[in-house]
Amino acid sequence: MTDFKTADLLDDHEDKPLQVVQPGFYNFGGRPKFGGEIVTIKIHEDNSLVREFVALEGKGKVLVVDGGGSTRCALLGDMLAEKAAKNGWEGIIIYGLIRDSVDIGKMDIGVKALGTIPLKSVKRGFGVKGEPVHFHDVTFTQGHYVYSDEDGIIVSPVKLVG
Repeated sequence: MTDFKTADLLDDHEDKPLQVVQPGFYNFGGRPKFGGEIVTIKIHEDNSLVREFVALEGKGKVLVVDGGGSTRCALLGDMLAEKAAKNGWEGIIIYGLIRDSVDIGKMDIGVKALGTIPLKSVKRGFGVKGEPVHFHDVTFTQGHYVYSDEDGIIVSPVKLVG
């Protein structure tokens, strides 16, 4: 699913209620262009649910992690990103930070986040699965679709590619 440009998708689907994520996310994965069906989790400085979801089959899906924009710890590192890539996830969008960015940059998975920090998160098993999450002026609803490339991120209620 890498044969698209977000700018073209917006131009070609002006009749659909597409949402554009405000700037502030950086590419960290080895796959700068990715998209798929949205799977949502909401967490706070605890990446237990990230660990749980990347262990699942993710073909055609993008994990959207609402980490509240916290800059206190990383919600994804190289081991979890590698597990996600092996399980077929198209990408991970994190409203928060990651670590091990150089290693993640060599993996065949899309990863967007606000930045990096070397500190890992706690693991207490708290969080919410499958609920709509809202950040950067966009609501990400599980089952809708997200498309990300070098120009940004867009969200659609219907599949636009493939």
